[in-house]
Amino acid sequence: MRLLSRLDPDSVLREAAFVQLLSGRITATLATQIQSVVVGWQLYAMTRDPLTLGWVGLAQFLPMALLVLPAGDAADRLPRRLILTASWLTQAVAGVLFLCLTLSGTSSPTGYYGALVLFGMARAFAGPGMQSLLPQIVGEARLPKAIAWNSSAFQVAVIGGPALGGAVYLLGPSVAYALCSLLFAAAAVSVALIRKPLPARADTSRQSAFARFTAGIVYVRTRPIILGAISLDLFAVLLGGATALLPVYAHEILHTGPAGLGLLRSAVAVGAFTMGIYLGRNSLQRRAGTTMFTAVAIFGVATIVFGVSTNFALSFVALMIMGAADMISVFVRSTLIQLATPDAMRGRVNAVNMLFIGASNELGEFESGVTAALFGTVGAVVLGGAGTLAVVGVWMWLFPALRQVDRLDEVRTTPPGG
Repeated sequence: MRLLSRLDPDSVLREAAFVQLLSGRITATLATQIQSVVVGWQLYAMTRDPLTLGWVGLAQFLPMALLVLPAGDAADRLPRRLILTASWLTQAVAGVLFLCLTLSGTSSPTGYYGALVLFGMARAFAGPGMQSLLPQIVGEARLPKAIAWNSSAFQVAVIGGPALGGAVYLLGPSVAYALCSLLFAAAAVSVALIRKPLPARADTSRQSAFARFTAGIVYVRTRPIILGAISLDLFAVLLGGATALLPVYAHEILHTGPAGLGLLRSAVAVGAFTMGIYLGRNSLQRRAGTTMFTAVAIFGVATIVFGVSTNFALSFVALMIMGAADMISVFVRSTLIQLATPDAMRGRVNAVNMLFIGASNELGEFESGVTAALFGTVGAVVLGGAGTLAVVGVWMWLFPALRQVDRLDEVRTTPPGG
């Protein structure tokens, strides 16, 4: 109560429905991060093959890629709260499958890949549902503040999740998977209990299913600023993503255990959270496009530094810088998408965004595993960082409109071709 009395009267934290959504996001993200650490460590210890980590990413990406466009359409036609609730409950079921596999004592990763496929299917619906539900709850006037709080809350969970996952793993992977299932279930309950009346969907079109599914792609394709921002993040993280190889670095280069792996994974989030707090207090007022390109270039340089480092402290700092730079890109991209998209289209446009994010993360993990098998772990990371720098140069040339964006609110109701 004292905290609420100190808040600005117009603060989104006074909105009970937003707090419930935020609580669910934190809890589900915490579970995802714990699960990611445990699955990566367990399967790499089982096979000692870096390519295994690539298959972990691919098993999550493929079902998400196949289902995310229909999921976006569903988010524009069905209650988004129910979609998000069902998704998180399904992820809890995936956690139970991981638990059963661990208790069975199997030495084959095949069953784990199957559980990851189910998890990827659920994530396909969670992404568009979550991002599209946010503007419904807070309204467009308070949307930038809500995005800042939502991003910061996400980073809090990303900071704590990997470290907690490494610590819980010491009690056994079965304990970690049981905890993940409980957290996903709690997140589902938090969203299911939202009682605020939500506005009805505005999309009552009679288009074919194919036309509805691809409407988000058409919308993004005809707006170069949005397309440039999303695709920049896709290729930069796809090439420069080193986090998939962290179990290898922890095992063989930095010589640390699961707790150290958790700290390394948390380092990225520490940097992102710190930058998120800064952005919340010092909004990007001018030169947003140039700032975004600069941040992605810094991400590439930090990736190269991490790749060649054999010192835990230096690696930790490099990962922090990567997280801070990526946070700037995430903030700009998220704000562009939400402000430039009408509510009736948000599910499908956010589905396209999630498809790009998934490609850069999960597919990036597969790419990292393959290149590590071909060129060695260090060579793969350094090559990826150099590739990110090349992408920045090419995208500045391909998307001059994005480079020239000054104020973020300029893109509100961006017309086709702008």
